[in-house]
Amino acid sequence: MTVPRIRRTTLRTLSIDGYRVRMPLSARLVAPTSVGRHPRHRAAVAVVAAALAVVVLLAGCVSPKNQASGQIVESPTAEATGELARYYGQQLEWTACEQGECATAQVPLDYADPAGPSIGIALARARATGGEPVASLLLNRGGPGASGVDFVSQVAGMVSADITRQFDLVGFDPRGVQRSSPVTCVDAAGLDEIIAYDADYSTDAGIQDVIDMYGELGAACEQNTGAALGHVDTVSAARDLDILRAALGDATLTYLGFSYGTLLGATYAALFPEKVGRLVLDGAKPPTLTYLEVSEGQAVGFENALRAYITDCQAGPRCPLDGSLEDGLAQISELFERANANPLPTGTDRALTRSLAFSGIALPLYAQSYWPLLTQALTAALDNNDGSMLLQLADQYYDRQPDGTFSTNSTVAFNAINCLDNPGSADFATMRAEAAQIEEAAPTVGYFFGFGGTVCAQWPVPAVGTLDSYTAEGAAPILVVGTTGDPATPYEWAVKLADLLSSATLLTYEGEGHTAYGSSNDCIADTVDAYLLTGAVPADGTRC
Repeated sequence: MTVPRIRRTTLRTLSIDGYRVRMPLSARLVAPTSVGRHPRHRAAVAVVAAALAVVVLLAGCVSPKNQASGQIVESPTAEATGELARYYGQQLEWTACEQGECATAQVPLDYADPAGPSIGIALARARATGGEPVASLLLNRGGPGASGVDFVSQVAGMVSADITRQFDLVGFDPRGVQRSSPVTCVDAAGLDEIIAYDADYSTDAGIQDVIDMYGELGAACEQNTGAALGHVDTVSAARDLDILRAALGDATLTYLGFSYGTLLGATYAALFPEKVGRLVLDGAKPPTLTYLEVSEGQAVGFENALRAYITDCQAGPRCPLDGSLEDGLAQISELFERANANPLPTGTDRALTRSLAFSGIALPLYAQSYWPLLTQALTAALDNNDGSMLLQLADQYYDRQPDGTFSTNSTVAFNAINCLDNPGSADFATMRAEAAQIEEAAPTVGYFFGFGGTVCAQWPVPAVGTLDSYTAEGAAPILVVGTTGDPATPYEWAVKLADLLSSATLLTYEGEGHTAYGSSNDCIADTVDAYLLTGAVPADGTRC
């Protein structure tokens, strides 16, 4: 199966059959939002789910994080003492790099053993243009598995001149991601096999085949990653975030998190409420969602996004989906069935499987500005049995390069982090019941969101779990941003997260796409900027 992830991504220009479009450099965990609707954002940056978004995990659909049995973690007070003091007191050594300045912070591999081995967290910084900064604005674009180091050089195109003037913009690769003790598993050919795999969940043997496939992946991850594989959980990453805050010299955390980054930010607030400064959580994923709630919520979100796309497509002159809305949905379902039975040719040695077809369709659903590209890809597939454009979109989704390599480790990092945070049930009866419920709620795409427990059933390291409480009592005001038409992090999740965090205020964007800040309108941009610059929260119920 396939499950979209949640992360944001920077864009580059991609030309497919003469159609030039801004595509994410790393769109696998993310979904793009519209680019250029706001004058300040015409600089080549967009959101890609997914950002917490959704990423197509082919054979075994894995929903992003959800609540596991509670993990009790004592909330640190003030600046840490004892064995953690050396980490909190470290001096970062910044050197020139492509992103501006780069450094590596040291954190404990295992917070239960702070005197033990350490790992490095990669940082990149764009200095405040106005001189002495008010604070550092730490950035997380989602995933889990997306690189913040890669993001920092693009974020200046999303935020206002006042933000870049007053804040150092600091991106970081969370533990297990890209430059920070990265999860390393199989070669490119091995990853190609996994993301293209079409599972058969109709039999116990078919389910077991998927479990075994991911079991082999996990074994390779353990062999090639080492001890760090068991410590890439979100709670540990949130504790790293507090060490980064201290090492940067900030008394409180100023943070901008998208998609999965909202879950990381909420976890930080729960652990360190007294250190919360100004936290913007855009494209919310509440940490307390059950595994089924995540899977079903995203399935319905993408089903609704697909319905919105088809309605728009059929109102135009060149839509390949004939008849009514329901007829269009049926044609998409038939395409999936055809790709499963006889994968579509692509002009390469790789055919378009059902899993890859969903990946190629899911990516443009992250942003309305990408819908014309989806129309072109579907026209080729439906009218000419040509899967090449959907394959190219799927490759963008997974950060696969034209030479067959993958530019990031975000797919395997996504799996590793989720398997530690909450692996989901691998009981066959439970998975079947959940899959049936999901498919009933989302008949066209629900198939791609079930049986997520197969991915972590044989994961070689035990789950860590989540916290017992996320209310973050005593935290300063937190701003949660939700988009009414968000496919990857449904709007209801933003409502839930704002209710969960004791000091949160909800800001609503009425529109399509995954996340809102930096890709929607002046109302969202100005409200978020005012909060970051002054701490002013919008009136309760503000909608843009």
